[in-house]
Amino acid sequence: MLKISKRGNVPAFIVMDVMRAANQRDLIKGDVLHLEVGQPGTPAPTGVLAAAHAALDDDRIGYTDAFGIPPLRERLVRHYKDAYGQEVSADRIIATTGSSGAFIVAFLAAFDSGDRVALASPGYPAYRNILRALDVEPVELLVGPQTNYQPTPEILDTVEGPLDGLIIASPSNPTGTMIPPDDLKSLAAYCRDRGLRLISDEIYHGITYGMRAQTALAYDDNAIVVNSFSKYFSMTGWRLGWMVVPEDMLRPLECLLQNLFISPPTLSQLAGVAAFDCRQELDGYVANYARNRALLLEELPKAGFTELSHADGAFYIYADVSHLTDDSHEFCRRILEETGVAVTPGSDFDPTRGSRTMRFSFAGPTDIMAEAAKRLKSLRL
Repeated sequence: MLKISKRGNVPAFIVMDVMRAANQRDLIKGDVLHLEVGQPGTPAPTGVLAAAHAALDDDRIGYTDAFGIPPLRERLVRHYKDAYGQEVSADRIIATTGSSGAFIVAFLAAFDSGDRVALASPGYPAYRNILRALDVEPVELLVGPQTNYQPTPEILDTVEGPLDGLIIASPSNPTGTMIPPDDLKSLAAYCRDRGLRLISDEIYHGITYGMRAQTALAYDDNAIVVNSFSKYFSMTGWRLGWMVVPEDMLRPLECLLQNLFISPPTLSQLAGVAAFDCRQELDGYVANYARNRALLLEELPKAGFTELSHADGAFYIYADVSHLTDDSHEFCRRILEETGVAVTPGSDFDPTRGSRTMRFSFAGPTDIMAEAAKRLKSLRL
């Protein structure tokens, strides 16, 4: 038998399994309400679509530089000035094949085999799975409502053994919680003082409800910041993201990107420049998420889901369902079977305690959220 690498021995992305089961039911019954997938229920904005059509007519859509086209990188310079008051050189901005491509090359450039990187649990499962595939040890920080599901210097101090990096996300997936500016400043100082590489996932910036998101670049110029056009800009399938990185990492990242990806999708880059001129339309999408959030926060407790995350941003609510089940995977399967509502078990996000938690995504239309809440209230708990 031929050898198969151990790098592929990482857990499945369970939400994709849930989506497959939901789609199979939908083919038979046509009644599924999708609250499982973290994907906007809206198309790319009209300005992006128009720019893409124009590019298909006028551009040969060939390779670009590994770091992306200059107009996109320059537009991102303006974005950091307008959104955060931060002066960032275009030379430090790298367009990537989604945030997923950014995480792969960021982890490769920042960490060596055997290094240890801390991250919050519950958290986005791809962080730890990519790290494991690269032979980097994810060190899970078991966080909860006491710290708004976010890491703190005090929690980091409890870690046994050395650390080489910290991954943060604000707003986060799956909880939607955020790190206030003063706490973000403290975490950045903690990493700087101890020589830890800080990687900040900022892909849900722009989707917040009250608290304004701050970039880690405001507190640590050596942080690696990852963002994407998938969430706020509603361009998931366009597979376009970006990174802001320290100058001393530029050449290693360029070599990695040249070999692994050649360049980000050219059509997406050309269209992505126009995305920043679509704020009115995009903010309308966020207003819809806000309505959905308010509806679910009011209605889910009536259905028995009483322990919910604050959901300061993104489009997720994380629920502690330990009073209802100790097998969230089976519980979510039952919810789908009995109500047609697809939701995600917490085991995707927290391998240790996820059997007692679950995630609701409210990225779809408001009428879908209202009907889902109605069906959940009919569930026999």
